[in-house]
Amino acid sequence: MPEPNLNGAYYGPSIPPPTKTYHRSRGGSSCNPCSCLFNCLCTCICQIIFTLLIALGVIALVLWLVLRPNKVKFYVTDATLTQFDLSTANNTLYYDLALNMTIRNPNKRVGIYYDSIEARAMYQGQRFASQNLEPFYQGHKNTSSLHPVFKGQSLLLLGDREKSNYNNEKNSGVYEIEVKLYMRIRLKIGWIKTHKIKPKIECDFKVPLEANGRTANYEETRCHLDW
Repeated sequence: MPEPNLNGAYYGPSIPPPTKTYHRSRGGSSCNPCSCLFNCLCTCICQIIFTLLIALGVIALVLWLVLRPNKVKFYVTDATLTQFDLSTANNTLYYDLALNMTIRNPNKRVGIYYDSIEARAMYQGQRFASQNLEPFYQGHKNTSSLHPVFKGQSLLLLGDREKSNYNNEKNSGVYEIEVKLYMRIRLKIGWIKTHKIKPKIECDFKVPLEANGRTANYEETRCHLDW
């Protein structure tokens, strides 16, 4: 039974104080440890990769400024063609072609290892002969020589247009022949050797036929280098 107040008035039961409730603020956010660690790792990896790319770029620029590499030059200095007969009966080409080629390395600090060299002789887009040449090392500011020789017979299937071109060249006594060099090379810079590079060299030239004691004059031709 409630107790009476001192002045004899009754005010009912006592009212308890209000309870305080706490709400999490929506503005704040909690971080999942795994998510935070993953984000941190991604940021670090990106920064490392970016730093490495900048460092490699600076190194490449410094090497280029120091070495100043120049393009290697290939030439067909002389060509001798003593046979180039196409038999229409069996589409067989009989040929005898000898070349003198030079490779000029104008660089002062770059040597070149020619690990493999394959020379292919082409006529009107079709290969009729190939030869593997000896590997060698070419030093700084050096000129080296190659002497591919193509002799034999090969099946050569030409269309009407190509046969007409062949007859015209036969009448003129001058043939358009292409020789391609497929190489695997390594560059030597000081004690550093690069990985193998596969350049392709294309040499398009006109060579007169030497026949019946007739001596032909050949004009030196520069080849095209494609990395």
